[in-house]
Amino acid sequence: MPIRATLRTAAGVVRDVGRRVYFARDMMRALTEPSLWARETIRQMRGIGVDSLPLTVIVAAFLGGVTAFQTRYQLFPGVQLSVVGLISRQSIVLELGPLLTALVLTGRVGARMTAEIGTMRVTEQIDALETLAYDPVGFLALPRLIAALVMLPTLVLIANATAIMSAWGILLVATDVRSSDFIEGLRLAFIPFQVVYSLIKATAFGGAIAFVCSYQGYVTEAGAEGVGRSTALAVVIASVSILVLDAIVAGLFAPYIQA
Repeated sequence: MPIRATLRTAAGVVRDVGRRVYFARDMMRALTEPSLWARETIRQMRGIGVDSLPLTVIVAAFLGGVTAFQTRYQLFPGVQLSVVGLISRQSIVLELGPLLTALVLTGRVGARMTAEIGTMRVTEQIDALETLAYDPVGFLALPRLIAALVMLPTLVLIANATAIMSAWGILLVATDVRSSDFIEGLRLAFIPFQVVYSLIKATAFGGAIAFVCSYQGYVTEAGAEGVGRSTALAVVIASVSILVLDAIVAGLFAPYIQA
């Protein structure tokens, strides 16, 4: 019995992976038909990027302020205060900015993607598209993937800048760190690849959110209850995928971010 259960579990995992591979193949095949996804991509870019901007800025502002404030008061006496700028920049740009932005948007954007596509599945709108020989993957999933790949890096750039400005302001108002100290720390050991590294993470996270959430919505079953279950599962899988990708990108590119 344990052997049979293990084999059934393994077969289910392989089958699930295979379905995702076929889903990705269908998305790539739809790239050859820009008339199918171009207009919808613009609409999704607004929904993913522009509409998420206020939340991104709020999260980044608190992130930068808290990071700088805690960094200042964890320093040993006698340490140069410019270190606060260095640590704040590295923490925000290399890790906290892209990671927390992606996790926050998983709840806002990813859940909405799954719910929208899942509702279309249970109300048979996707079946109607297939009946009309209209590629539902190319029309529904691909625009969301392209929009996420473009807008997540853009939002992360804005989040990084907002967090650094917030850190600067909090340090000037609430601590003894001077503006010259903070700016000196920001410039210390900086190389452009550190920003590229942040954008690589953001692009990977955006792709993970769009792909996972679109797929879970596409395979939704069992009516309204299925939509809720798929949405919750999509957020969990996307969040774990982001953390795994974060570790992979760090392992591949971290040696190149040193000045």
